[in-house]
Amino acid sequence: MVQLDFDALRETRATNPGRLAEVYKKRQHRELLAGDGRLMIVAADHPARGALAVNGNATAMADRYELLTNLAIALSRPGVDGVLGTPDVIDDLALLGLLDNKVVVGSMNRGGLRGASFEMDDRYTGYDMPAIERDGLDFAKNLIRINLADAGTADTLESTAFAVSEAAELGIPIMLEPFMSEWVDGEIKNNLTTDQVILSMAIAAGLGNSSAYSWLKIPVVPDMARVMASTTLPTLLLGGDPGEKEDELVEEWANALTLPGVRGLVVGRSLLYPHHGDVEKAVDTAATLVHG
Repeated sequence: MVQLDFDALRETRATNPGRLAEVYKKRQHRELLAGDGRLMIVAADHPARGALAVNGNATAMADRYELLTNLAIALSRPGVDGVLGTPDVIDDLALLGLLDNKVVVGSMNRGGLRGASFEMDDRYTGYDMPAIERDGLDFAKNLIRINLADAGTADTLESTAFAVSEAAELGIPIMLEPFMSEWVDGEIKNNLTTDQVILSMAIAAGLGNSSAYSWLKIPVVPDMARVMASTTLPTLLLGGDPGEKEDELVEEWANALTLPGVRGLVVGRSLLYPHHGDVEKAVDTAATLVHG
């Protein structure tokens, strides 16, 4: 059982905020693609966009102590290479001493709050590239939902292009997560047809003044061979909220991980809040798929 000192975390937060800079300066780093050249990353940037639901539970990710405990369990498992999160989550993990020798990914744009009238305006409200460099993080990540019928998309594309250019200048890899999105009955829905995923990848790959440090993070959809034939960029597969269809999703991951260009998985809710309740089992299954 993972034991975390939440009393010390709260005390440091209140009385010694400068401690974070010291922790980041002393953090032990690893090569990005150490070992077999593949990555298994656990994602936890959902709460900052107001997306707390998992498996039909609208507030599943609301308990920060449960989230941190589940992240600690995940990061302790063999084959888990790192974590993706917003500054509040990453700072907590840093103060808890859980980031040494892990790939740490900073999530940048969380402004398109779930259910908001401005949801397509995915402003950069989390990390920026100077902050990722300041804290010595290993990777940047952004969300690029492209809605051809919503003008908010234009600002998102421009801001993302600036972030990609800045990442290239700093020599920091950046993970682009694109979707073609639509308003349906007042809600944003991502179009997960094969052709639309390929279209989103084409748009995302062209952002910025250099693609030298660009990666893609994409969903698993039908005909993944054709999807992967559309890019030379290193690509990670994303998870999502599978509900009770976890076994089907695992099989889809397994098949897609065999394709050229696929470098691993970035999975959050389905591992941290699995339908069966066993975080270790869910994480171990995913890590085994990635690393064999």
